[in-house]
Amino acid sequence: MHETSLLETLVADLVTELPAVVRLQKLVTTLRRHFHCGAVVLLQQDQQVLRPIASIGLVREALGRRFITEQHPRLTAILAARDTVRFEPDSQLSDPYDGLIEDSPDGHLAVHDCMGIALYVEGKCWGALTLDALQPGTFDADAMRELQRASLLVEAAIRMGQIEQSIRALRSSRRDGETALQNEASTGSEIIGHSRALQQVLQELKVVASADLPVLLLGETGVGKELFARQLHRWSSRSKQPLVYVNCAALPESLAESELFGHTRGAFSGAATERAGKFDSADGGTLFLDEVGELPAAIQAKLLRALQNGEIQRLGSDTAHKVDVRIVAATNRDLQQQVKSGDFRADLYHRLSVYPLPIPPLRERREDIPLLVGHFLELNRARLGLRALRLSSAAEHALVQYQWPGNVRELEHTVSRAAIKALSQGAERTDIVSIAPELLDLPNAPTAIYQVDSETLTTTSLNLRDAIQQLQTQLIERALKQADYKWTQAARILEVDPSNLHKLAQRLGLK
Repeated sequence: MHETSLLETLVADLVTELPAVVRLQKLVTTLRRHFHCGAVVLLQQDQQVLRPIASIGLVREALGRRFITEQHPRLTAILAARDTVRFEPDSQLSDPYDGLIEDSPDGHLAVHDCMGIALYVEGKCWGALTLDALQPGTFDADAMRELQRASLLVEAAIRMGQIEQSIRALRSSRRDGETALQNEASTGSEIIGHSRALQQVLQELKVVASADLPVLLLGETGVGKELFARQLHRWSSRSKQPLVYVNCAALPESLAESELFGHTRGAFSGAATERAGKFDSADGGTLFLDEVGELPAAIQAKLLRALQNGEIQRLGSDTAHKVDVRIVAATNRDLQQQVKSGDFRADLYHRLSVYPLPIPPLRERREDIPLLVGHFLELNRARLGLRALRLSSAAEHALVQYQWPGNVRELEHTVSRAAIKALSQGAERTDIVSIAPELLDLPNAPTAIYQVDSETLTTTSLNLRDAIQQLQTQLIERALKQADYKWTQAARILEVDPSNLHKLAQRLGLK
């Protein structure tokens, strides 16, 4: 593909009526095909963090990673320049995608070629476009000039997406400032995932956020109810006002009233000064009551009054004063059952659950597990000072199949523990460290996906070629079944290149 045809193809992708994310995905696919490289990634900048928006050629978990620029010298260098930046194959600067290129035979890249360019929209740095190749010498001076010109069309595609989003926002009378591909959360409080179950909850959350009604978030321990509460606040009309967090399970009954509503001087022993409570702190904003099912009965009655009248009375005071607070509560308990047993007030339950919103457990959105794992791997890579930290295909398979009773919190702890174990067992910080399934400590986690024994081979012939072909057929069929007959995922399970798997399947008569 010559430069002219590259620009023509990019223009065709640009003018085609497509959702913004799909349009950008087509652009990176075109760039990868033209430059014959392993991976192309479009990253959006949010303060000092770069987030993959569209990519091709990386393993799935890489899309969940958030790259802090100061920890990645190549990304820093790209953002600091206005022209294309290329890194020589012998560059000593580690690449953020070491070990993450999909076509790498074993996932352990040692030498490869890399170039990238910063992207600007309306005069401000929007992010970066990076290209990585497994073969040294893939990129030359001509390729750098081509990328420079192609980047102008990528910037135009980003701007188009922003304009389209603004038009939709105006039509739906939404608040200004929502732009396409906007990173609505920082790396510490972002809700990560693309599954249908998660997207449905987020859509519902966005709608109820604007209604200013009390919301009750329901879900098992570890699903991230606090993240959803923070996202609801960001989407609400109170987003510029405080979000105040209260852990109801950690409130001693003797201090709960003072913590929530405040106290006057001399209200009790040790009350040397007047003190405002959480309701006062959240005035005009949102009060998040986490584990609300743990509230003592006496405090439930006082909380009910605050919700009914919008008034609170400080401990030791004879007068009440108004507060304007939106309540968002969360619990992992069955409050309806607690109402029946008399442990929770029915009238308070109905006040809190004007809009109940269940958060799906991790086992109901397994597609999000690789993205979450990538996010946690990148956090641990930085925390442990590693050059690169990746997940083997067998380990990814084990993580996706596990039931996760502790949900996202358990997943985070599992990945962190495995990373430390890998380092403690002799891995060097300058290596591309790979996590194997035995480091995960999951119940019934396999140390290998397949165990081959004499019963696997049913051929009556001792012909080695026939036996190997039969075994290959059985393993491919099993991997396809586990991957729901998706060839790319089956290739990941078998740890082979997808194109090689297709060729082998054709030779074996499976296609």
